Amino acid sequence: MTAYFILKFLHVIGAAVLLGTGAGIAFFLLAAHRAGRAEAVAPVARIVVIADFLFTATAVVAQPVTGILLAWRMGFSLRESWIVLSVALYLVAGAFWIPVVFMQIRMRDLAMAAAHKRVALPAEYHRLFRRWFAFGFPAFGAVLAIFWLMIAKPVLF
Repeated sequence: MTAYFILKFLHVIGAAVLLGTGAGIAFFLLAAHRAGRAEAVAPVARIVVIADFLFTATAVVAQPVTGILLAWRMGFSLRESWIVLSVALYLVAGAFWIPVVFMQIRMRDLAMAAAHKRVALPAEYHRLFRRWFAFGFPAFGAVLAIFWLMIAKPVLF
């Protein structure tokens, strides 16, 4: 197995983890939220926070490392337009993902407290959920655009 193959494999797996974990987290938390009960949201939110730290955070660190090494190995300049735009979109995705992590932690804590007290989810939870939901669109869109750029490698500027 060559170093190139290993790097490419790790980069593709990292990208799949970012996209898949992001989509999975969004789906499961949305489904739990739609139930409208703290008892449904609390355990899902707990798992979502764990998954984000375990999978997403690992991939977030691995992607730029494997990407830079791959570009170097393949002879691409980091100034190639598709790489520059990919990095910019990666930063956009990160700018939305980092606050989402803190929102998820707070939503988990609020849901767990409400479930423990057997009361409804508080208004703060609902405000955070709306913001969390809204932040997902630009982050997910940026990741999808990065996938396209990595596959197409267009000359843009």
